[in-house]
Amino acid sequence: MSTEDPPGEQVHAPEQLGTADTTPADARKASSTRGKWGSGFRWVFWRRLAFGGLAGALVFFGISMGPSLLPRDGLIQGIESGVLMVIGYGLGAALSAVIRNTGIAELRASLKGIAWLMLLGAAAVLVPLATYLGRAYQQEVRDLMGMPAQPAWEIGTILVAAAITAYLILVISRVVRGITRILIRFIDRFTPRMVSIPVGVITSVVILTGIVQGFLLNPLLDGLNSAFSVVNEGTTKGITQPANPERSGSPDSLVPWDTLGVKGRDFAGGGPTAADIESFNSQPAKEPIRVYVGLESAGTTAERVDLAMQELDRTGAWDRDVLGLFTTTGTGWVDERATDPLEYMHGGDTSVVALQYSYLPSWISFLVDQSESAEAARMMFDAVHERWARMPAETRPKLLLFGESLGSAGTESAFADVNDMIARTDGVLLVGPVFHNPIHNQLTIDRQPRSPFWRPVVDDGLHVRFAVEPSDLALPPSPWNPSRIVYLQNSTDPITYWQPDLLWSSPEWLNSPRGPDVSPNMFWLPIVTVLQVGADLAYSKGVPAGHGHVYGANPVDAWAAIYPPADWTAADTKRLRGLIE
Repeated sequence: MSTEDPPGEQVHAPEQLGTADTTPADARKASSTRGKWGSGFRWVFWRRLAFGGLAGALVFFGISMGPSLLPRDGLIQGIESGVLMVIGYGLGAALSAVIRNTGIAELRASLKGIAWLMLLGAAAVLVPLATYLGRAYQQEVRDLMGMPAQPAWEIGTILVAAAITAYLILVISRVVRGITRILIRFIDRFTPRMVSIPVGVITSVVILTGIVQGFLLNPLLDGLNSAFSVVNEGTTKGITQPANPERSGSPDSLVPWDTLGVKGRDFAGGGPTAADIESFNSQPAKEPIRVYVGLESAGTTAERVDLAMQELDRTGAWDRDVLGLFTTTGTGWVDERATDPLEYMHGGDTSVVALQYSYLPSWISFLVDQSESAEAARMMFDAVHERWARMPAETRPKLLLFGESLGSAGTESAFADVNDMIARTDGVLLVGPVFHNPIHNQLTIDRQPRSPFWRPVVDDGLHVRFAVEPSDLALPPSPWNPSRIVYLQNSTDPITYWQPDLLWSSPEWLNSPRGPDVSPNMFWLPIVTVLQVGADLAYSKGVPAGHGHVYGANPVDAWAAIYPPADWTAADTKRLRGLIE
């Protein structure tokens, strides 16, 4: 099936057509210019679509409706389907061009109309069928997660969003293709064709990259940084400056309240008081120490670490039973469902310290600069550990570390390997590790045979255990040494399981047995699955606790396994879960 060439490929002079041209020169030039630009716009926006491309787009639309790790709403599903339709169109058009140019097969003109009618008929059948099956798959995933049914009207959202997304990407790709052809024709004047084509393609890629980075990406990142820095100035409703000297931002603190940032103020001004803990435990409690240093509290990471150390000294943090070093997420957020349980569990005899290293949310920080998290975590740990290691072992606090999402990667960066982590801490809790966590990935690779990818067993659980559900912390039923490391990772968390190599290889987490909430109908396809799981990233927080990137009160069970008080019971854990939930 042939497609139209872009404008300017064939130009015939009037005399070649056998007609004398009596139009004035200026009028001819203006008319020619209007025709060229008009034809060019038509080629970009209204050019006839290729038969092979449309067939490929139809196939990829059907594939896009298959299940993934998480349920998707209509807009996300539509955008994903639109992207895959364009990929299918490109592959189908390329295959059609290869067949046509190699002379393998070419339909007679009388059969081309029949082929188009067959394609139209296939679309009339396959689009409704794929939509129906896609809705059934979505409901299956929702049932596994205890979610309500998807509204029927979202089918319309899917179709509209897919069409708009596919059209916009197709137009952009045609513009890029047109620019590349212009460059190649220009270079043709000076070099052989075998040189002009690669040079033209490379030049267009460089130009496009420069436009995206210089005119789109950098201003966008600057704008986001500015916007989130403004958000950072706010204070969450209900949060007020603490009066207790044990908190950063208090009148006695070395860290001014207005420099903590919104997440730092949430951390320092929130959480249980000694009275709250006494009410829960029915025993006397201490006021928990919370140390936090915001981006605006000091100019550099080194200065912020130094300020945090001064705050630890001021508050008497080294005299507490537990010293918790928490690596924040991108905005500086500390998960209260990880901090509060530790304080309730140990009667407030705790100190927790955290640093802010960015204004941006984790997913933007991850894309832009992962080194900020790693540097802050490494410098803070080194400073704390150097002081802690010099204290007598029998009187120093238990050194416990916590990191969630990008914060888990930051925490890991402070150590050479898992043995280094075991040797220099008393316990570590890492929640929702991201796909590039080096220690996590190596532990998964080194897991014992027959243990699943999503819940590895390493050295019979001697030091490290992985849990999807709290009951997994008891697996395997073998001794667990005092220095304990726990990874909480939901089996449908795309933050953990999205990998670039999904593009060309099937992931091990799709092998049998699968995680308890992974659809039995999910399958791997090259190109498709990496985009499907990538789309899941946008919905990773839109699911109930225990699924996606939502961990709920599971840190309660993890802390109870890592370092429980001497008289702590399973009933206490259950009570505390109820409070945290």
